[in-house]
Amino acid sequence: MNSPVNYGKGVLAGFVATIVLSAIMLMKQAMGVMPQLNPIEMITTMAGASTPLVGWIGHFVIGAILWGVIYAWLDPRLPGPHWIRGMIFATGAWFIMMVIMMPMAGAGFFGANLGLGMKAPVATLMLHWIYGAVLGGVYHASTRRGSSRSPPSPRAGVGSAPAVTFNLFRQNVSNFDRVGTGTSATGFALR
Repeated sequence: MNSPVNYGKGVLAGFVATIVLSAIMLMKQAMGVMPQLNPIEMITTMAGASTPLVGWIGHFVIGAILWGVIYAWLDPRLPGPHWIRGMIFATGAWFIMMVIMMPMAGAGFFGANLGLGMKAPVATLMLHWIYGAVLGGVYHASTRRGSSRSPPSPRAGVGSAPAVTFNLFRQNVSNFDRVGTGTSATGFALR
């Protein structure tokens, strides 16, 4: 079902998604948000290294190569648009991090030893979902190139992550004006 080209495209998608994830992680650290939650430091420590370069290399090997290849294999078996498939996949990767990697790093199951309560698992889940949406979107875009499919319709991209995000935002803003007229407490229309 998957050719070696698709596995290579999985690695490419994993690399791009890891860059996006890494940029967010760096911003989080620079702002001083949950400094105890530092996956690069955890990987560096688990490797017994003294330089964070080892942690960054491990982070990119896991995010680009390991998860990229596994995602390319699983993508056709997952439901929904590709960015949702990526988020579903990333939820599994997050769970593995919570029950295997965190305890191995001394942070306990779901980061319980970090002293952050639910912030650690929730924050890492959000980061994994961003990673997954990018992974699925880039993988889909890269596997469509050079295919024998017909050109995209004028409505192509309607189901893409940015389009869905914008549509949810637009719906929320318009519903805000109609509070009390068929909307829930979150502002989403009750239909």
